[in-house]
Amino acid sequence: MKSLIIQNSAIVGPGLIEKAMEAAGWELDIRLMERPGSVLPGNLDAYHSLVILGGPMSANEERLYPHLKKVCLLFQEAFKKDLPTLGICLGGQLMARALGAAVTPNPLKEIGWFTLRLTADGLDSPLFEGMPEEFPVFQWHEDTFSLPSCSTLLASTTSCTNQAFSIGSNSYALQFHLEITPAIIKKWVSVWGDELEEEKGFGAADSLFKETGLIWRKYYRLANRILKNWLGRIPK
Repeated sequence: MKSLIIQNSAIVGPGLIEKAMEAAGWELDIRLMERPGSVLPGNLDAYHSLVILGGPMSANEERLYPHLKKVCLLFQEAFKKDLPTLGICLGGQLMARALGAAVTPNPLKEIGWFTLRLTADGLDSPLFEGMPEEFPVFQWHEDTFSLPSCSTLLASTTSCTNQAFSIGSNSYALQFHLEITPAIIKKWVSVWGDELEEEKGFGAADSLFKETGLIWRKYYRLANRILKNWLGRIPK
């Protein structure tokens, strides 16, 4: 089983997704698009799933980041083939955009831990089987996706209505960072700490690290349940 993982930025890696897929025996083809000479495959014939990660760029910035157009084309192929796909933050936004939905600024930036609430459809979704109705997730975004006409809304937060949608039999777009780890959070804060303090105030980094320490054990268990749910439904 082979998966294409599109990594749009060196600082936004696959984290828990990579660990879960490797543990399940997947062969991962990770394409880091910031690496000089890195290109995307012409099609998805060699792959059994697609993962599209996040990044600091906007889903609407195809002129600045030409590979984003190719990402959308690859997802359109995946959608037609009903190839299992998981999109994270920017990745979810690109999935929405590829299906004709808009990506626009969210009324509020979400940076840090927020409570995710599953919709009635989310509670019935195979992706969230065995999950509580509410649980903490990590966010770092200022844009949001609209819902494609063929999708089903699965989850929301109080400050961002569209947090997860499903399309097809086993494809999901997530606004929150399912892949997050404490090490990734520290890396992001080291690079984007000014944005965090601008949004949350002085001392926000220390508060975030403390909150992460308190939440992490619970989140790790829940995130791996979601990943197990997704991977468990992919035909072998």
